[in-house]
Amino acid sequence: MLKHVKLGAIGLAAVMLGSLMAGCTKDGAPQNSTAQPGTSQTAEAKKPDLKALISYVNYDPNTYPAVLDREKLTGYHVTYDMLPQDKPDDKLNIIMASGAEYDVIKVNKAQYSNFASQGALSEITEDMINKYAPNLKTAVSAETFASVKVNGKIYSIPARSMDNVNNSLLVRGDWLEKLNVKAPTTTEEFANMLKLFKEKDPGQLGAVNLPFTIDGSGPMIENLLGAFGIANEWNVKDGQLVARVLDPNFKEYLAFVTDLYKQGLMEKEFPTNKRANVVEKFTSGKTGVIVAGWWEYPSLPDALLKNVPTAKPVFLAPLKGKDGNAGLSMVSDIGINAIPKTSKNSEHVLRWVNAGLDKENFKNLVIGTEGVDYSVKDGSYIPIQPAFNDHRLNANNFLFGSDEKNYPAYWQARVRKDDRLLAAWQFMNEKQPAEAKKLDVMNLQVGLPEYSKNKTSLTTMVSDYAIKVILGSDTLANYDAFVAKWKAAGGEAVNKEVNEWYKTMKK
Repeated sequence: MLKHVKLGAIGLAAVMLGSLMAGCTKDGAPQNSTAQPGTSQTAEAKKPDLKALISYVNYDPNTYPAVLDREKLTGYHVTYDMLPQDKPDDKLNIIMASGAEYDVIKVNKAQYSNFASQGALSEITEDMINKYAPNLKTAVSAETFASVKVNGKIYSIPARSMDNVNNSLLVRGDWLEKLNVKAPTTTEEFANMLKLFKEKDPGQLGAVNLPFTIDGSGPMIENLLGAFGIANEWNVKDGQLVARVLDPNFKEYLAFVTDLYKQGLMEKEFPTNKRANVVEKFTSGKTGVIVAGWWEYPSLPDALLKNVPTAKPVFLAPLKGKDGNAGLSMVSDIGINAIPKTSKNSEHVLRWVNAGLDKENFKNLVIGTEGVDYSVKDGSYIPIQPAFNDHRLNANNFLFGSDEKNYPAYWQARVRKDDRLLAAWQFMNEKQPAEAKKLDVMNLQVGLPEYSKNKTSLTTMVSDYAIKVILGSDTLANYDAFVAKWKAAGGEAVNKEVNEWYKTMKK
């Protein structure tokens, strides 16, 4: 939860941290309301049908079990429409420009910032939360609400996801056993392990032996980056956010990876690899190390074991660099649920959200019914299959607000459906020390204009330069000149904007 950021008097702090209003009905309406005629006093008696617009899913959202249960639990009927799979942003822009006929829409962060700045969304005020959605005050943290402010105001019902470490280096443990060496704990040991893989050929592969391969999307290698103190694209250093490319350690990282490549320890043709190529080379038994995610279990090891029955894939703990740095990127995300200014039902949307955040209702919406969809063992929620997958596997697509305190425990039911999946997730998220999990703070921002406009092009610039350096078509002697180009291409403006935003998160 961004523990290094201290939050104080940021707007709505009292709203987020205050106690629940006394005498509220289940969906948050005051029992003795003195509201205007036609609003709060009539809300319980007459609940209008609502319309929601969500991202594309490959099933009918209107018949999804979690949606049907939400209607029963909240008393509101909601019709869901989806954006198209192709060019969804264009379609959403047309919908908003023509006058959205929706009461709540799911948007990405950049869209949210733009629509809010254009006056297309309804502000969600302290009074509205007090009156219609008091459950938001205990379910959503002040930090999360602060992150969705646009020009000091809130236009979103945020739904923060689980904070997760997702990826690390995956190694052929059986190769290590054949060579009688332990799993590496430092970058030096990692390089030495790759040398042994090349020279000793523990897989007896001959010419097709590949000690290490990555895909061509860019040589930003999880775990190795953390050993150089740059686990994320933007990292907190001395109270500021520093872009990876502006960190002197990035130059050292590139030198290290370039050396691996020159020694023949990395696949020569890695720039042409797609992710599918990397997976195929690993599962066919041709390579000793790849970057992989816990979420690829058990499918990844199962595919490998079909080809190499004696294989033992193991994830590496965070490697330490020469300065003692180590870490794995931990990501969080915030779903944005906004009420278009054209909606006449903002009060009811908040009441609907509030009812969904009732403690028991929220639990039901996320993991279903005990004894049907899940069981409880030693305080943990265990999915009952196939009911859990049928009823709640995609429930996260219908979170309109999230109980941040309890959601992580409920979410873990998803990784408890297979012991190997659970073990992989636990290795990265529970077995590693807290200081080794480096939260990607930029996942909490809501679409800063300069950042949103330039992120893709700047990331591509850095990736292209890094690949050229590794392949030898460019050199680190040109590093300062490249950084100057990066700044001129929007990096300097982004750096200023990002750090101005970060200051607001620390207040």
